[in-house]
Amino acid sequence: MRVRILGLAASVIFLSLASFCLAEDRNSRPNVLFVLCDDIRWDCVGYAGHPYLKTPHIDALAREGVNFANTFCTTSLCSPSRASILSGLYAHAHGVTNNFTEYPLDLESFPRVLQDQGYDTAYIGKWHMGEENDEPRPGFNWFVTHKGQGKYFDTEFNLNGEERKVVPGYYTHVVTDMALEWLERPRGEDPWLLMIGQKAPHSFYFPEPKYEQAFDAAEVCYPSTAFELEDNPAWMKDRLYTWHGIYGPLFEWRKDFPDDSAAGVKHFAAMTRAYWGTILSIDDSMGRLVAALRERGELDNTVVVFMGDNGLLNGEHGMVDKRTMHAASIRIPLVIRYPGLSLTSEPRTVREQVLTVDLAPTLLELCGAPPLKNIHGRSFAKLVQGVRGEDPAWRKSWLYHYNYEKQFPYTPNVRGVRTDKWKYMRYPHGDGSPDRHMAELYNVQEDPEERQNLIDDPRHARVVQEMQQELVRSLAAVGLTPENDKMPLDEGIKSELPDEKIR
Repeated sequence: MRVRILGLAASVIFLSLASFCLAEDRNSRPNVLFVLCDDIRWDCVGYAGHPYLKTPHIDALAREGVNFANTFCTTSLCSPSRASILSGLYAHAHGVTNNFTEYPLDLESFPRVLQDQGYDTAYIGKWHMGEENDEPRPGFNWFVTHKGQGKYFDTEFNLNGEERKVVPGYYTHVVTDMALEWLERPRGEDPWLLMIGQKAPHSFYFPEPKYEQAFDAAEVCYPSTAFELEDNPAWMKDRLYTWHGIYGPLFEWRKDFPDDSAAGVKHFAAMTRAYWGTILSIDDSMGRLVAALRERGELDNTVVVFMGDNGLLNGEHGMVDKRTMHAASIRIPLVIRYPGLSLTSEPRTVREQVLTVDLAPTLLELCGAPPLKNIHGRSFAKLVQGVRGEDPAWRKSWLYHYNYEKQFPYTPNVRGVRTDKWKYMRYPHGDGSPDRHMAELYNVQEDPEERQNLIDDPRHARVVQEMQQELVRSLAAVGLTPENDKMPLDEGIKSELPDEKIR
């Protein structure tokens, strides 16, 4: 026992000294490679136990680094979540509350801090904050992106504000090629930050040719929770036949809709297999990037981050897309490989709840850079480096919020709170009147798939009251009160399709 304790103590001392030395020595400050996927589910990686998807390169990062098994976004929508990753702030504070708003030019971000600290900074790929703007953004010395969603094949890129051109090829590999080319640029001894915004696996799903039939033999059915809606809010049934429901167009994989026939599952299966296929290319990309770092002798002095911006509902509760607070919508993969955080010979799994707002403060701490001020996130470095991976002061609950969108009128306003054991969701109408939708309460420890809504169970009346109070506290913790928590009016679930330009 004494040997074990001494070994643990030695590991902690090593990690602390490693972090201290990296922060003190400018020339040894770690580089950062940050790969951000769009709409990737937490369970669509091999290390999470997916029955069909094999992602050996991403799995290798998890084997040599830290798997954050309970990572969540604070708003399950691409632009708000990306802004939270950059700023450490909730959406109401950074102002990017929908997919059409620019990241504020005067708002700090962790790339801007690193740039000020002498880092050579680059962003390559899908930015997704400001649909029609592909110009360079503050905080980056090199910036390559495109307008809107981009395309899986032959996207037109704006190359650092110098020229626009269509770059032939499959998106995932094109941005990887660009990233590897950027790494070869001269920068002396300066450390670097490279962020890669992958399009995959965002809809519409088009695998590259070699992976088009990769999952043809996989059996795919609607999740059973799609048919267990009796104890859920009525809006979830209303959503079934919409753009975000399992009987709707399924991102154009179903041409004749709505279709609630048994045979209609074939379209759902085709969509799902295509989604998986795009992830195989991401894994190939991660393999190339890590191999390049190893060849350059930079791998062990690079913080390698792999994560998603938000989750994705794939039939759970009869829904596709995201936006809601249900598990598949908010839970995301996060893996970090960096010997200064966790020894590669001692991989770790962190089960405490980590949020998108925690990335900015963590990366700045690991890089020995000044912290962002007055943010909502906190660094999880000590959480990882604790003797047992524990931080007694780590969060026990957190707020989720989402605002109804007129462009995508398939999800109500959401205000919810999640603890280690419970999840409570309510759906405010937006005008201060009583909620018109049933609330939801789940014991996420005993019911991780959220099959049994306990909101009306008299045995849990006290829990409901406690969670309502916790929601008020969580709102207040990020500066929200009934008076300043502004949200649009919930105009109800609608059936019309969104404009083609913004799908």
